[in-house]
Amino acid sequence: MSRVFCKSLIPLLAFSSSSSSYYSAQFRFRHSRRPNVSPMATEASSSSSSPSPSSAIDFLTLCHRLKTTKRAGWVRRGVNDPESIADHMYRMGVMALISADLPGVDRDKCIKMAIVHDIAEAIVGDITPADGISKDEKSRRERAALEDMCKLLGGGSRAKEISDLWMEYEENSTLEAKVVKDFDKVEMILQALEYENEQGKDLDEFFLSTAGKFQTEVGKAWASEVASRRKKSN
Repeated sequence: MSRVFCKSLIPLLAFSSSSSSYYSAQFRFRHSRRPNVSPMATEASSSSSSPSPSSAIDFLTLCHRLKTTKRAGWVRRGVNDPESIADHMYRMGVMALISADLPGVDRDKCIKMAIVHDIAEAIVGDITPADGISKDEKSRRERAALEDMCKLLGGGSRAKEISDLWMEYEENSTLEAKVVKDFDKVEMILQALEYENEQGKDLDEFFLSTAGKFQTEVGKAWASEVASRRKKSN
């Protein structure tokens, strides 16, 4: 990774992560400074499985945005000191770590998927239904952002693993993806319950948005436990 390219990340990191103008500027940045590549091109450019120190630090510097970008749903609801995207992904990773072994489910893969599933938001921000952006457009933006991040990491097997995990989650194509999708919803309603208890907020819309959408037994059981605790606290 050249010093020139590292410096070119500075304007990228300065944009507002949730606005459409940010993505448009980032999109122009990518196509004006980089050669055209095929979608999701994450195959190794070298035989090395690990990124270079320079590529690793460039990638981690971009991931810093996940720590500083607040989850948009809580911001819109006026939650005080809302969690970041990284906060959300971290507890999902813990969920996967402590969950029971399930037939046909690779728990280690679930942990990795949990800490990757929102990684593209380091570039596009936390896009929610309130932004008026279609699911297809949201997916397109995130795929393009993921491609950029994998290139920033230098390609190779680590970048490909991140890309494959993200795609698997996005397409809901495996048992692991279904489990992690459920953890995504459980983490959100658990956080909503915590904000209700701590700040006196009414966040019923978050519970309504997930009702009946859990795909796995573990997801249903954990969601039921959260709902039960909410009833007791009211």
